[in-house]
Amino acid sequence: MNPIDLIKAEPTEEILTEERLKEYIENKIELRHYIGYEISGYVHLGSFLSMSKVADLQKAGVKVKIFLADYHSWINKKLGGDLSIIKRVAGGYFKEALKQTLKIAGGDPDKVEFVLGSELYEKVGLEYLENIIKISMDTTLARVRKSITIMGRKEKEIVDFAQLLYPIMQVADIFALDVNIPHGGMDQRKAHVIAIEVGKNGFGYQPIALHHHLLVGMHITEDIRQKILTAKREGNRELFEEGVIDIKMSKSKPNSAIFIHDKSEEIKEKINKAFCPIKEIELNPILELARYIIFRVSNNIEIVNEKTKESKVYNSYASLESDYQKGLIHPLDLKTAVYNKINDMLEPARKYFLEGPGKRYLEDMESIKVSR
Repeated sequence: MNPIDLIKAEPTEEILTEERLKEYIENKIELRHYIGYEISGYVHLGSFLSMSKVADLQKAGVKVKIFLADYHSWINKKLGGDLSIIKRVAGGYFKEALKQTLKIAGGDPDKVEFVLGSELYEKVGLEYLENIIKISMDTTLARVRKSITIMGRKEKEIVDFAQLLYPIMQVADIFALDVNIPHGGMDQRKAHVIAIEVGKNGFGYQPIALHHHLLVGMHITEDIRQKILTAKREGNRELFEEGVIDIKMSKSKPNSAIFIHDKSEEIKEKINKAFCPIKEIELNPILELARYIIFRVSNNIEIVNEKTKESKVYNSYASLESDYQKGLIHPLDLKTAVYNKINDMLEPARKYFLEGPGKRYLEDMESIKVSR
C-alpha cells in the first residue's frame, strides 16, 4: 500500500483533511505524528485500534510519538489524582502495556518515541505557557466547555477550572511536540479542530487530524443502541457522538472491556455475557471485535455450528457480516469463534504480564488499585 492508503485504512474513520495530507506528501514535508494517553486503568482492546493505526503509520514512513499525558491525567483526577503515582505508572505499566499492544498489532515498539508530558513541559518552558495563552485568546469559553467531552466528561457536567484548561493544553501539546498529525479516537475531534483553526495564523502550519473508530464496549444494551441509531438517522450529530463516547470500551468501566492481560476464563466470561443481537450488525460489540481486531491480525475465522457441528471458514469480514445479518450464524457460535481468536491473539501479552518481565508492573498496578 502507498502511504495515503495505509493512513486511510481501517480503523481510520476521518482525516481532516485528506487534501492537506496529500499536499504534505507531494511537497515532501516530513510527517510527524503523536497520539496521547491519559494514565489511568488497565490497557484494553480499544487501545489495540490506536496501536494498529500507529503500526500503519510506521509502515507509511511516518515518525510516531506516544505522549504519556501525566499532567492531563492529574487534572482529570485519574489514579486518585496523585501525580507521583501517575508518573510511576506512566513510565512502568502503561508504557509496557502499549508496547505489547503495538507488537500484537504488527508495529515496532522500538521505533516509537515515548514522551512524558511533564518532561516535555520542563523542556519547552515558558514557550508552553505562551502557547496556552495564544490558543486561549483565539478560543471562546463556550468552545472550551463543548470540548471537555475529549476527557470523557459531558458538556453540562460541573467541572473545576483546571479541567477547562485540559482542551487548551491538548492543543498546545501538538505544537510543543512539533507534530503535524495529531491522532486519536473520534472522541478527540473537538480539540483537534481547534488546533487546525488556530494553527495557520498562530503557529505557521495547520495539522492533519487523524481519527480512528471507537470500539464498542461489551456493556451496551438494546435501549442504548436504539437511542444512538435514532440520533444517527435523525442527523443529530451531537447526541450521536455523545452516545458513541458513552458506549466505547473504557478502562473506567471494567465490564465493558477486555484487557490485554486478561486470563482465558475472564475473556470467555466477558464475551459470553456481551450484548450480541441476532442478525443485527450495527453497534454489535462481538462483530466489532471480529472486524477491527481479529481481521487485523488474521485473514480468517472459523465458525462452528454447535448444533450441527458443521463449520465454515470466513476469509473476509464482509462475508462474515453478510451471513450473520442473514441469520446464518448464531450469536453463541460467533462468540465462541471470537473468543478462540482473541484468546490466542492475547497470549503473548498475557504471558508477558502474568509470568514474564511485565509481572512487576501489573502487580504495581494491582497494589495501586487496591490501595486507592
